[in-house]
Amino acid sequence: MNLTRGPGTKEPRPDHLNQLIGVLTRREVEARLLAPLVAALGVEFGEARVARVIREAIVSIARAQGAELARAMGGCSLSKFRESLVHWTRGDALEVEVVEERERIFAFNVTRCRYAEMYRDLGIPQLGPILSCARDFALIEGFNPSIRLSRTQTLMEGAPFCDFRYRVEP
Repeated sequence: MNLTRGPGTKEPRPDHLNQLIGVLTRREVEARLLAPLVAALGVEFGEARVARVIREAIVSIARAQGAELARAMGGCSLSKFRESLVHWTRGDALEVEVVEERERIFAFNVTRCRYAEMYRDLGIPQLGPILSCARDFALIEGFNPSIRLSRTQTLMEGAPFCDFRYRVEP
């Protein structure tokens, strides 16, 4: 059986789930489906190998979603990216403190992350960094390769806050 799209199949319709249900709800639905699959695949093929493959797939998906986000936002500037954060913060999913906001710099700390809380509440905190945090660098790369993200810590991995620092490279 071929589980990938075969010849002659059309491209999937655009993904508007983030706008419809918000990212937090989307991640919970995904986690509830993926957690038992990851566990079963881990038994069959080894946890480390499965985690690596999933991380690679998530990064690839995030890069494509970043490009789609730029199209949906009508541009790929840093200000357009700032506007898009409404999808990730919807329903108080994140508490954000802006540290610096200029034309070429957008820096903020996440002081509360309901994504991390959700993964913990589901009993799968080890999947949070793979299913959520691993997306961040690839998403911005797909959105605009001239924008760089640096981040040294996350709440998901036990730090007191996440330090997102976006900078437009010349």
